[in-house]
Amino acid sequence: MSKLFSFSGSDNFFPGGSIYPNPKESSLFFSLGHHVDVYFPHHKRSRFSPPIVFSGERVEKKNPSIEILPDECLFEIFRRLPGGQERSSCACVSKRWLTLLSNIHRDEINDNNKGGVVSKVEYQDVEGDGYLSRVLEGKKATNVRLAAIAVGTASRGGLGKLSIRGSNSTCGVTNVGLRAISRGCPSLRVLSLWDSSSVGDQGLCEIADGCHQLEKLDLCHCPAITDKSLLAVAKGCPNLKDLTIEGCANIGNEGLQALARCCPNLKAISIKDCPLIRDQGIVSMLSSASFTLTKIKLQALNITDVSLAVIGHYGKAVTDLSLISLPNVSEKGFWVMGNGHGLQKLKSFAVTSCRGVTDLGLEAVGKGCPNLKQLCLHKCAFLSDKGLVSFAKTASSLESLQLEECHRITQFGFFGSLLNCGAKLKAFSLVNCYGIKDLNLGLPSVLPCKSLRSLSIRNCPGFGDASLAALGKLCPQLEHVELSGLHGISDAGFLPLLETREADLVKVNLSGCVNLSDKAVCIMADLHGWTLEMLNLEGCKISDASLVAIAKNCQFLSDLDVSKCAITDSGIAALARSNQIKLQILSMSGCSKVSDKSMPSLLKLGQTLLGLNLQQCKAISSSAVDLLVEQLWRCDILF
Repeated sequence: MSKLFSFSGSDNFFPGGSIYPNPKESSLFFSLGHHVDVYFPHHKRSRFSPPIVFSGERVEKKNPSIEILPDECLFEIFRRLPGGQERSSCACVSKRWLTLLSNIHRDEINDNNKGGVVSKVEYQDVEGDGYLSRVLEGKKATNVRLAAIAVGTASRGGLGKLSIRGSNSTCGVTNVGLRAISRGCPSLRVLSLWDSSSVGDQGLCEIADGCHQLEKLDLCHCPAITDKSLLAVAKGCPNLKDLTIEGCANIGNEGLQALARCCPNLKAISIKDCPLIRDQGIVSMLSSASFTLTKIKLQALNITDVSLAVIGHYGKAVTDLSLISLPNVSEKGFWVMGNGHGLQKLKSFAVTSCRGVTDLGLEAVGKGCPNLKQLCLHKCAFLSDKGLVSFAKTASSLESLQLEECHRITQFGFFGSLLNCGAKLKAFSLVNCYGIKDLNLGLPSVLPCKSLRSLSIRNCPGFGDASLAALGKLCPQLEHVELSGLHGISDAGFLPLLETREADLVKVNLSGCVNLSDKAVCIMADLHGWTLEMLNLEGCKISDASLVAIAKNCQFLSDLDVSKCAITDSGIAALARSNQIKLQILSMSGCSKVSDKSMPSLLKLGQTLLGLNLQQCKAISSSAVDLLVEQLWRCDILF
């Protein structure tokens, strides 16, 4: 206790029991009248006289105050309070009392309810079995608030989740604040510290010492935290299941090795931008938690092929694996990982900016991961059509394939993967792949890919009408289609896609397809209107004719975007006249021909609208918008 309150004296105070080494010393508390109790240590039994105040000719005695008691005496009083409600009320008196109360361990509190009887008020305040959650951000992240949380949540089962994001520039969270949490919230299960430069090893060690039920720890940009903290967490929190470390420059291999030894229930790890963490730490964690670790994310680390080899051999329980920006990992690492035959349960695999992803490496992953369902490749500069097609042939369980900024992939790789994929592929996404060129490939007569339900092609300049027409024949069961930012798409390519459908379209995004006209939209509304739920026509070359067709045929449409289109008040009126359409989201951003005349129509549509975007509609006045805001109170309006 003397350390807690910076008390300097010859008497020692110990947490967890009486502050007096000799039980007889409790007699040193003696009454001096009806108002004040004062404690004097050995050999200091001087008589106490309350201060005297002179007022004119009359001498007055000032009423004694409890504030004259030292912290140790107040501490003994507070820990004898009957329940959490009383302690919370006392904490509101002053910062001094709040600090004292927040430093009382739960096991130091005297239980005045003998026989296990719990007070009625305290029992009613218990919520969520210790899963109360608090988030402190920016200026609100202070030690005083943490102390108040520690005291205030004690009577309600204790704090279960705490997130501290950022820190107050003048009086931010420090080790003192975490000490209050550790003493008042032993039931803490989740702790997140983001950008907390003032929190160091001492604070996290306090958490490890007092919060033994901790299951999830998230440390992001905490430069003062070192391996010492992780050693304490490993020793004090054996139930740890989820660990995230990001931008912690002083955490290295030793901390990970300790967690691997002492935390047998660890299921998920995410480590990013920690220069001291190398192969030794990753290897020890993978080899120790080979039967429990299910999710792994490694980003911007100085690890080599050794780590990937260990993942491929020991990752027997891994279902989700993400590898991002690993400059020292080569083709050999991915090849060995795939041939390790340990990733039998891997279902989701994401790779970004890893030069080791080559044709040979990806083919090995396809062979070594028979249950892989989702693959996401981003910025894989050395992957070509050959590797993608080889992977598609071996990955028989694949359901979703995403390629982004893989510029060596061409039409041959795209259609080749569709032709050779298994019967389970449901979604294909192609984003920012500049190697795509619109070629008439003359696809052979093969069985169509009837499993594919969702196709997204975004910002691939070379994808045009020829590719789209071939795609329509190859994938007749598409329900969700996104063709965004494709200037090479026109009615000539889109119409064959519509007419070869065996299934009806549900969600269609054609934003940025500037060469699509009313003809395509009207035919789509006629053929697929009764199933359409979402339609995005932003920037398309359409007019009121498309809105008339939509109003007539699309009775289940709930989300419509006609931003930057040449629609007018007449088109909005056609939508409003429809008795069957019930839009929830309507976006008309940048529609300069829509004016105040559309207000009656928008008010009618507003009976079902939850969101309305009128940004950059220059012909709509502010007074008209005010009217909409007043009348459509349940609708979120952007202007």
